[in-house]
Amino acid sequence: MKQKDWFTDWFNTPYYHILYKDRNDKEAQLFMKNITTFLNLPKTTHILDLPCGKGRHSVFLNSLGFKVTGGDLAENSIKAAKKFENDTLHFKVHDMRQPFNNKYDSIFNLFTSFGYFKDDKEDILILQNIKNGLNTNGFFVFDFLNAEKVKQNLVTKETKVVDNITFNIKREIKNGFILKQISFFADGKNHSYTEQVKYLDLKKMTSFLKKVGFTITNTFGNYNLDNFDSKTSDRLIIIAK
Repeated sequence: MKQKDWFTDWFNTPYYHILYKDRNDKEAQLFMKNITTFLNLPKTTHILDLPCGKGRHSVFLNSLGFKVTGGDLAENSIKAAKKFENDTLHFKVHDMRQPFNNKYDSIFNLFTSFGYFKDDKEDILILQNIKNGLNTNGFFVFDFLNAEKVKQNLVTKETKVVDNITFNIKREIKNGFILKQISFFADGKNHSYTEQVKYLDLKKMTSFLKKVGFTITNTFGNYNLDNFDSKTSDRLIIIAK
């Protein structure tokens, strides 16, 4: 039996959403406002938010007046997101490794939702699908952690209590991956999941994007769109076309 990808199970559990429920929506909304203004996107723009989770970015982008499609592999997330659908906001289950049937004016890959796979070929395939899924002159917005800063400031052990569940979190960088082991006791049993994202710095990401024919037009280091600095920036945000 083919081993399941780590994210297929973890993103589909209710615990994933409990652990991260205090994610900062204000910050996310500020970023969406800033980036759509910076790119000067007309309201006719059709944006693909991939992967979209439960749709928090999609819903906000739609409220700004854009037509938005959200795609995500986690069926539970899409089910939750579908409650927000309207004439200009749609959600569907989609695996990033599969090509799209439609073309979009902009594709947003937000909140470190990339680099899940051991083989670089799979990450490059996803970028190829994104490139093929963009209309001429369409923008790709890529929002990732800043791997260098993460490495410098790695918190190896942490405990978080959310909704009476104690999450024990361990972090390490190993074999080119940033690993986060999450273990906790809930609903009568012990659970353990590992999140892994590839250690992708600007240099490596640039080489990936070049391989599929993208040109980087801008790099930013945070949601205020300040310049990227590998030592101090919180995020690695790339605009490519």
